[in-house]
Amino acid sequence: MKLNELITEFSIYLTNEEKSLVKEMNGLTPLCNFHEREQVIINNLIRKSVVSRVHYNGSVMVMRNEF
Repeated sequence: MKLNELITEFSIYLTNEEKSLVKEMNGLTPLCNFHEREQVIINNLIRKSVVSRVHYNGSVMVMRNEF
């Protein structure tokens, strides 16, 4: 039996703060545009693989992943 046959739905738990921040993100956004609290939440989202960190022209940008 394969793993995808056992798991029919896969979801990542997000807090209300994380959900609202992910909804606000559109395309590549500089990490420095976010407040300090939002940057902590974004780092948590990066660990959960919901958001990706991208280095672009010497600055750190973030973008949400499709899920």
